[in-house]
Amino acid sequence: MESSKSNRLLILGGGLIGLSIAHELAHKGKSVEILSRKRSEAAGFVAAGMLAPHAEGLENNLLLLGQLSLQKQSNWVKKIEKTSGMHCDLKECGIVVPFLNNKTRDTYPTAVFGKALNQIELEEELPGIGPSWKAGLLFKQDGQIDNRRHLMRALEKACFELGVHFQEGVEVLDLLQENNKFQGVHIRNAAGEIKKINSSEGIVCSGAWSKQLIPELPIFPVKGQMLSIQGPRNALKRVVFGPGTYLVPREDGLIIVGATSEKHVGFKEGLTPSGQMQLQEGINSLMPIASNWPHMERWWGFRPCTPDESPIIGKSALEGLWIATGHHRNGVLLAPVTAELISKTICNEDINNKDMQLMETFKWNRFP
Repeated sequence: MESSKSNRLLILGGGLIGLSIAHELAHKGKSVEILSRKRSEAAGFVAAGMLAPHAEGLENNLLLLGQLSLQKQSNWVKKIEKTSGMHCDLKECGIVVPFLNNKTRDTYPTAVFGKALNQIELEEELPGIGPSWKAGLLFKQDGQIDNRRHLMRALEKACFELGVHFQEGVEVLDLLQENNKFQGVHIRNAAGEIKKINSSEGIVCSGAWSKQLIPELPIFPVKGQMLSIQGPRNALKRVVFGPGTYLVPREDGLIIVGATSEKHVGFKEGLTPSGQMQLQEGINSLMPIASNWPHMERWWGFRPCTPDESPIIGKSALEGLWIATGHHRNGVLLAPVTAELISKTICNEDINNKDMQLMETFKWNRFP
């Protein structure tokens, strides 16, 4: 077995969260190496890119974390665009949540943050919406970003420009430790060779696969199937967040349709007739006019979920090892704040009391 020493901080996982943290740390002058098995399977590539702490009805500390990250989103994206020279297609387009009646609208967890819509106003915001929807909430502050086609690629390029080192096709087999300190990892590289990489600092950003590295983490995969349809440009100007289905329109008229939420299938790959039927039924209900628009692509992915559907952010039980995983449906939304909090902790920068208390809420050992 070959062994190599590294003065680089190791990021174990090359998805959105790993790339975001690498980008932030590299900006601060840290030497960073990303170890990734297959970046294309990361949740950041398969998500719809909604920035929706209010439209999703988040509550309590998760809502606070989401709101904080939403505030940071614009400046975060500008920094990525400046470093990469690429456009990320961030849109503060607003999101509409439709309801069957006023009562369910007014009792929505985040209703106080939105504008209440009657049926006429709802139809003005969403021309062509299905007739069963009688009320709505408009969250103008929520939006979206084209994560699949723009953000992920821009982050990769920005990290490269800042000197981040990439190892793709690498499977991290286990963590090395001594005297309760992180010492590096064993890997199997793309050529099938087993190697040891020594390092005193690392971050577990392995998404739905994080439990394979730290068995104590209560992380499990939630499979999501999605598809896209091509509509006319500007046919849909707002994101529509319906129960069980959402429609996310891109600048060129492409509409992302998601997503199933399959908690008990593990890592079973592939599309299913029932999952695709669920998405089609959602289109038929929310926007009947779109039912016959051509389908462009179908895909699936695995969200990293915890028992309370909130992320794990902060130090692990090993000195020198941090954790940033379990973001479930909100990885794209929470990437800026996760990267900032983790990087400040690693670089021993000041964190205000409010953020420190928030981080305490999302520590890894909060579960019984």
